[in-house]
Amino acid sequence: MRRIRVDLPEEQIEDLERLSEERRTSLSVLVREAVTGYLAARQPIDRDAAFGLWRSEPTGDLPEDGLDYQRRLRSEW
Repeated sequence: MRRIRVDLPEEQIEDLERLSEERRTSLSVLVREAVTGYLAARQPIDRDAAFGLWRSEPTGDLPEDGLDYQRRLRSEW
């Protein structure tokens, strides 16, 4: 693990200190959690991983196409 220096506005430091006391954890833990969440939210979406999960036309292994499936499910509402 490496240390870095980050300058934050006093208001953010006070908010972090208050949260740190409430959660009984260190400022370092809070900052690491925040950075982890920030980076996770900005990961590129691998659209290829989901491509073709449901074809638009029926095949031998699928009884109906995706749109018909969706309509059937929604008709139950």
